[in-house]
Amino acid sequence: MLQTTRGIVFRTVKYSESSIIAKIYTEAFGMQSFMVRGLRSKKSTLKQALFQPFNLVEIVAYHRSNKEIQTLKEIKIAHPFSSIPLNIRKSTQVLFLNEVLNQVVREEEPNPGLFEFLFESFKHLENLDQNIGLFHKVFLIQLTQYLGFFPRDNYAEDFPYFILEEGSFSNLDGPASLVSEKPFGNYISMLIRTSVFDCHKVKIPGSDRNRLLEIILDYYRYHIPDLREFKSHKVLQQVLTS
Repeated sequence: MLQTTRGIVFRTVKYSESSIIAKIYTEAFGMQSFMVRGLRSKKSTLKQALFQPFNLVEIVAYHRSNKEIQTLKEIKIAHPFSSIPLNIRKSTQVLFLNEVLNQVVREEEPNPGLFEFLFESFKHLENLDQNIGLFHKVFLIQLTQYLGFFPRDNYAEDFPYFILEEGSFSNLDGPASLVSEKPFGNYISMLIRTSVFDCHKVKIPGSDRNRLLEIILDYYRYHIPDLREFKSHKVLQQVLTS
């Protein structure tokens, strides 16, 4: 049966000389794999550029719940990006978040809240023109709401340490692998309270931002133990501090 749905392109894999398999997170069905035949042929009406990571698209596809790979019939851009491809601070964040999301978003069933969060977040990044370098940090903390380990914001002057295991704040210091040092508890609390649409309002010293990202990634590793090592965040850190 032909179905129309919004989607977010996650990645593509070459299937043959002229075809690819596109992994697209869809509003209607969750994460799905789609066969795109003849994309590399001269006669194809589809363009490779449609399948860039995190393109926001609308697709028409033949969907069957008992099939691992669906057949894509039509695809078009639902919200075009112009600043993200040309702004290295934005495009490098997208590269990094692509690496993260391809590991942590695995649902093969619809999740309207998660889909809307992802779709609207990348629309916002396209239009963001202030404090761009904090977008991915706010995004990663807010994403945990949909992954099941959103931190409890009980931060206070008497509870300044962020406990990775518990996802909450404590007055007890401890091993660095389990507890983030001052002042990073305060920074984490700020990110908990900030939506991606207000990320430009967050004030965190540039000298602390790399360490803050490492703490957030440690938090992810603690709650998703099978995560592979991230690679692109080192490039991201260099870009954002240059």
